[in-house]
Amino acid sequence: MALDLIIRNGTIVDGSGKPGYQADLAIKDGKIVAIGRIDEPADLQIDATGKIVAPGFVDPHTHYDAQLSWDKMVTPSCWHGVTTAVIGNCGVGIAPCKPEDRPLAVTDLVNVEAIPENVLNAGIDWRWESFPEFMEANISGGTAINIGFLLPLSPLRTFVMGEAASDRAANAAETDTIAGLLEEAVQAGALGFSSSQQPNHIGHHGKPLASRLTSTEEFHRYASVLKNTPRGAIEIAVTKKLAHLADDEYQLLEMLLDQSGRHVSWLTLLDLNGAPDAARQSLNKAAPLAERGCHAQTVIRPFLADADLHNPFMFATLPDWGPVFNQTAERQVEIFSDPGFRKQFKKDMAGPAAMVGDWNLFEIQKVYHPDLQHLIGQTVQQIADQRGTDGCDTLLDIAIQDGVRTRFTVAVANSDDDRLQQLICDERVRIGLADGGAHVDMLGEAGYPTYLLGYWVRERQVMTLERAIQRITSEPAELFDIRDRGLLKTGLCADVVVFDANTVGSDKRPHLVDDLPENGQRMITKARGIEQVIVNGKAIMRDGQMTGALPGQRA
Repeated sequence: MALDLIIRNGTIVDGSGKPGYQADLAIKDGKIVAIGRIDEPADLQIDATGKIVAPGFVDPHTHYDAQLSWDKMVTPSCWHGVTTAVIGNCGVGIAPCKPEDRPLAVTDLVNVEAIPENVLNAGIDWRWESFPEFMEANISGGTAINIGFLLPLSPLRTFVMGEAASDRAANAAETDTIAGLLEEAVQAGALGFSSSQQPNHIGHHGKPLASRLTSTEEFHRYASVLKNTPRGAIEIAVTKKLAHLADDEYQLLEMLLDQSGRHVSWLTLLDLNGAPDAARQSLNKAAPLAERGCHAQTVIRPFLADADLHNPFMFATLPDWGPVFNQTAERQVEIFSDPGFRKQFKKDMAGPAAMVGDWNLFEIQKVYHPDLQHLIGQTVQQIADQRGTDGCDTLLDIAIQDGVRTRFTVAVANSDDDRLQQLICDERVRIGLADGGAHVDMLGEAGYPTYLLGYWVRERQVMTLERAIQRITSEPAELFDIRDRGLLKTGLCADVVVFDANTVGSDKRPHLVDDLPENGQRMITKARGIEQVIVNGKAIMRDGQMTGALPGQRA
């Protein structure tokens, strides 16, 4: 009987880090069945002469939970060779969810992951209540790529506790119920659970995201559940200030490791502009945890966030900004005009709570009022100097005059290539944190696999091609205990990417498109050099063009 597919004459880079070699690769019934010289016939053959044949890329940090309802192709990740995406990160998501709690889940996504409310209300199909139902609804409906499901603690706690989940820790009975639902989900195929303790993660009604109220006793119990399940991993956002790992956060990570016996992944590790030593200090501090399988995640591109004040995510770490969320523009203008608010804003921006405290790093990108057009391309500090005003007053004055629509770019982190190179090459770090599906009109980092291969490998030569492919295949697969993907090896699932190492890459900066429900906008980057993408033995991309096939499975 003929094979389904043979990829011939390519350079096999198998994801293990070992040197590449020329060989054929054969696929039958969704599995890799042979690697070497293959003389058997096949229904389809691909000539990969001069090309790299690699495992499909595994993205460990996405937020496609809602997008799966309206985009079965899971763009833009699929364009960049991603064949498996892990969703449900940062403790936020849309399952499990009772019908009466859907507005709470939507508002959490609006505030934490910056997805517009009208997009979510129009796009989510709500064909589930429990988490196993959520997994089945998405996989049975078909997806282009494989999906790994983390169970986020915020909707899980809300499912059991209602709105009280954002006010307090769970009591003993509630903790038992939550732990039981977690075990049920993992037994049904979930990869584990996620949470967030970051103060900038604000949920519905300006309250803390529900996972932030999880007590140490709760975490102890939930981590212990994973010891008795077939697999399980934990992803948690812990840094109160980006890249700074506090003592109590270290202790939480250590406890999660002890109680679960599983891999733990933590956020956020960035080379902060203005705090260049923070990432290195945190990595050194967490070195004993990394030896036990607890790894920080980082991004590999300059971290530039496009934002506005209508959804003021950039200022979510500041205590007085909670009431600004989920308000009309008219109400926000009232708040921004209040002298008391402005006084506190100035005080907070000068303190440690500010995500970015330097107005030189805020650049005006787009304005709507005709009298403000001359400000485009200037920093807030430059404008403040011209006006003789404070940076806080300057930004708020512009926003008020522009109807709270002004778009600005903030250089948050990773502006120094040499320091960023050190993070990318550090064995204790895991590459990811791209947030595909989230911060849709602010960030566009989902193209990081092609950026890694094009910029950091071909142009900067900071690591070998083999090591780079290992970083985006077997390493993230191991982190989430995805055992049958991430390597080119006989018997494993046939997720394969064929690309041209001489041209692979992606745009330096993302650009806006209006292809979300209700004509919502999002930032995307296009890929170059990705020619064939195979998922479970089926081509979702052939000769650089998407086929429309939906062979994805639960990872």
